[in-house]
Amino acid sequence: MTFRLPRVYPITDTTISGLSHAEQVRRLAAGGATIVQLREKAMPARDFYVEAKTAVAVAREAGVQVIINDRVDIALAVAADGVHLGQDDMPVEVARRLLGPRSIIGFSTHNLHQAKDALNLPVDYLAVGPIFATKTKENPDPELGLAGLSSIAGLGTHPLVAIGGITQSNAREVCAAGATSLALISFLLSDADAITERIAALLTALQ
Repeated sequence: MTFRLPRVYPITDTTISGLSHAEQVRRLAAGGATIVQLREKAMPARDFYVEAKTAVAVAREAGVQVIINDRVDIALAVAADGVHLGQDDMPVEVARRLLGPRSIIGFSTHNLHQAKDALNLPVDYLAVGPIFATKTKENPDPELGLAGLSSIAGLGTHPLVAIGGITQSNAREVCAAGATSLALISFLLSDADAITERIAALLTALQ
């Protein structure tokens, strides 16, 4: 599959949704997701490997690409489409050598300085945030706000995935501030029974 950053970039969370990663992928795909990031901060590596392998199988059937958060080893082991790396994770250059030129690599930035430092990294997109207040990350970085997002978008180099406190009510203004794609966790997952409906409605609203 060819990588194209979609307007909505859902991220799984087993604690918020109460569902396995595979079931979250299934429900997100049913609502129109074309890429899903698997994010797991608490599960032992062996357990996450098993869950990720199942989730990738579900995604393949649905034509959805899977990105693994942080874990290059898991991404390799389950033949995911790529990884998303943070400021304290494996260096991007090393991950690129391990994964090869066709894998998708995203990289988190939290301010203009970090975004500038990332300009020459071998990544496919930059994540930018938190845009607004978020409860899905311990000790989050300071909020960037729409002005901060616009400043990074002004660099004009990489596609940008905005993250942090994004909902359907503020999605359009985040896009207008320069986001290529919107990463969402709580808004999509907080009601497990409404996951498919919520992503479908958001995609429709952003058309």
